[in-house]
Amino acid sequence: MPRKQRNKEEQQEGRVSGPRPFWSGTITFGLVSLPVGLYPANRSKPVSLRMIDRDGTPLARRYFCEKEERPLRSDELVRGYEIEKGDYIVIEDEELDALAPEKSQEIDLKRFVDLDDIDPMYFERAYFLTPDKGITKAYRLLAKSMEESRRAGIATFVMRGKEYLVAILAEKGILRAETMRFHEEVRKPESVGLPELQRADSQQVEDIEKAIASLATDTLERSALEDWHSRKIMDRVNEKLDKGEGVIDVEEEAEAEQGGEVIDLMQVLKQSLEQGQPPTETPASRHRSPASDKSRKAAPSSGKERGSHGKSRQGHDDLARLSRNELYERAQALDIPGRSNMSKAQLIRAIEQAA
Repeated sequence: MPRKQRNKEEQQEGRVSGPRPFWSGTITFGLVSLPVGLYPANRSKPVSLRMIDRDGTPLARRYFCEKEERPLRSDELVRGYEIEKGDYIVIEDEELDALAPEKSQEIDLKRFVDLDDIDPMYFERAYFLTPDKGITKAYRLLAKSMEESRRAGIATFVMRGKEYLVAILAEKGILRAETMRFHEEVRKPESVGLPELQRADSQQVEDIEKAIASLATDTLERSALEDWHSRKIMDRVNEKLDKGEGVIDVEEEAEAEQGGEVIDLMQVLKQSLEQGQPPTETPASRHRSPASDKSRKAAPSSGKERGSHGKSRQGHDDLARLSRNELYERAQALDIPGRSNMSKAQLIRAIEQAA
């Protein structure tokens, strides 16, 4: 298999969220305080097709004004709430900032409820909670107590500028956080026009039960959860790559920038629980790719050649490692107009220009 494709597949197979937790803070209730890290329990879709032109240049989305028939700059964009057809109330960035929840690093558990009282429809996204260094015993104790009592902790917490409702669950000695939908986001069956319940014919019920029994299995095999459509797409990609069809060469520099560290989340959990190691450790220096070593050796050594371009490039890379919310906070501090409507790339450019 060609090196480019092999590296790409390895990234898709193992990438979770990078070497750092998605969020870090403290679970608190009563006199208990438990520092934890938050890792997404779900991977993004393994196959992602980007829109590009025939030369291989990635395309970007831009806002277009139909009335003036021209694309808009980021500083011309504002947010508005439609009160009637065509009538809007404008909400400025400063107003959104004033209404944002207060920053906090705590998951303050307000109550513990029976697991059966939580409708799965309220669950939105799952995260693993990992213990910080030195508190593995307290983590295990909380997980065991919650699992044996079949209780879930309910709390609200602020993550990346947004307040979430969350349920803390325990399973097999591991704590899991499930962000939840608010009550007004969940529909009732009556709202979608479901018919009223009617008495079913006993013979029909018996026939259905027999049909279910004939297809029943003791376990849910992993093969039943495979994304076969994505697998077929990747098979087609590999087939075209082997034949050299539709291949657009990417510059070595761009390939090196896209190469990221592959993190095994379950290994992070295992190390954190068994050895008490913090999940935030960054082992990049121990896992450099050959491409990065090559580029490092080829880099010019004279200070004159490294100059301002090197510093600018380093600054750009530092910004690129930040999340959009972190970039937004910097843009807010620099009072950059139109920041709430900017993409991550636009925020990076705006911050570089403002600096």
